[in-house]
Amino acid sequence: HWSRQQPLQRALTHVGFPAPDSPGVHRTLGWRALDARARAVAHHLATVTSPGDRAALVLPQGLDYVAAFLGCLYARVIAVPLFGPQLRGHDGRLAAVLADCEPACLLADTATADPVRDFVRGQGLPKPPVVAVDQLPVRRPGPDDPGPLPGDASPGPDDIAYLQYTSGSTRTPAGVMISHANVVANAHQAIEAFIADPRTATTVGWLPLFHDMGLVLSIAAPVVGGFPSVLMDPVAFLEDPSRWLRLLGGYDGTVSAAPNFAYDYCVARTDPALAEELNLERVRVLINGSEPVRPGTVDRFQSAFGPAGLDPVAHCPAYGLAEATVFVTADRRTAPPTRLACDPDALAAGRIEESQDPGAAVLVSCGAPVGQEVRITGPDGSERPEGHIGEIRLRGPNVGLGYWKRDADDTFGDPEGWLRTGDLGALHEGRLLVTGRLKDVLVVDGRNHYPQDIEETVQTALPLVRRDRLAAFGVSRPDDADGTDGAGEELVVVAEHRRGAHLTPGDRRDAEATVRSAVSARHGLRLGTLLLVPPGTVPRTSSGKVSRAASRARFLDGGFDGGPGPR
Repeated sequence: HWSRQQPLQRALTHVGFPAPDSPGVHRTLGWRALDARARAVAHHLATVTSPGDRAALVLPQGLDYVAAFLGCLYARVIAVPLFGPQLRGHDGRLAAVLADCEPACLLADTATADPVRDFVRGQGLPKPPVVAVDQLPVRRPGPDDPGPLPGDASPGPDDIAYLQYTSGSTRTPAGVMISHANVVANAHQAIEAFIADPRTATTVGWLPLFHDMGLVLSIAAPVVGGFPSVLMDPVAFLEDPSRWLRLLGGYDGTVSAAPNFAYDYCVARTDPALAEELNLERVRVLINGSEPVRPGTVDRFQSAFGPAGLDPVAHCPAYGLAEATVFVTADRRTAPPTRLACDPDALAAGRIEESQDPGAAVLVSCGAPVGQEVRITGPDGSERPEGHIGEIRLRGPNVGLGYWKRDADDTFGDPEGWLRTGDLGALHEGRLLVTGRLKDVLVVDGRNHYPQDIEETVQTALPLVRRDRLAAFGVSRPDDADGTDGAGEELVVVAEHRRGAHLTPGDRRDAEATVRSAVSARHGLRLGTLLLVPPGTVPRTSSGKVSRAASRARFLDGGFDGGPGPR
């Protein structure tokens, strides 16, 4: 459609940084050129696959990745957005996903084709053909004749467009089946929530395209809305977050997204003098999602980059998950984020009650649902009234079809179409407050405690802890291994210390005493164990979030120096 309507207008730009001091190398495709590249992929897929087969995308982020994804859709092949073996530390996850989705081919590029073949061989996986998409011949289209598609048949709305594998932060990765209708619905919902006028919008993103938010915001929404998308590699962001900040200011109506930790990362890793060089007046929306939104993070980012013209209204907390394609709720784009100071005792008891106490727990509203329904339920599925915490459930046209190769389960199995998210929250004045993950909640002496709140207390009390590089979780108490005394769990915190820190045994004792006092005063909890570990030690998912489940498993296995090992 867009290749006919606006063939030469900018559709996709990738900005590469080949050297540390590179200002960025821009490569751009118009809509007609992007369409031609996608068709080239589709025609080749027709020679090695059949409609309904899977094609795994294992190439670097960039123009070829987007063309490969769209080419799968043109060929009616189920795309599986992944990453290549060059992403260190995630070999096991990549191998597990490839074994699960059973791809008919692997889409790579010239530079990664051989490493992909070596990886498949080394993991003992089946060896489907590896296609270097950058070597495929591209037909030069005529102004009104892009040429036929293979089979020349459009997919049905309920056909699977792609498998979105979960990040693995709480369980073994599972492939959510996203239909064409699901992704188009969620793209429209995202546009409605975040983009006032598609004619003057540009998305700028570094999030991985194999991540649900990166894929929808950087590919699906721009294709549905007909506005340009600008991409950079996640590694380029981690090397120097100021690259992202400069790109944000380079386009009209910029919309971007990042998890909470990334905004703190920008503040910590960016020279304050840079704010004088930036111009962020054209930034319209900065989505903060994928993990709990911390009010302090919003304040720090605004304080650091407000002098560059960043409007406080641009901050947009949101909530979503892969099982719902991605987006569910979003705060208003016409006002700064809404906060609610909550009584901590009521919160632990499962209620939202406003408080004027300086020690109140501050929650950031993730806004109202967009094009879908949200309700809060108890363990039996009954709806809870506003102001009461329970499991977040949702229903809408963006909810996926289920998990690949798995029977209907508690997540997707509701006969009325309600999706169980596994997240806890409450509705307050029609807006969603997210309090945590159901599986992450610590229950001590009959009271609920949310790990992200404890983690914030620890990193605030201990400046030597790397921000958002720590995990709080519960383990059975040594005297209650079978869970019979009802006392609940013992609190463990594993935290990375700052780079260059050389901690003596005395430093560690002092740190534990400080944390023990802070956690007791703030949460009424007794700290069981504090482990300070080197940078890069706390497990993270492929999308960059700390994995509490993996941290707990490693702790119990004695995988951290100083950890207890099996009890």
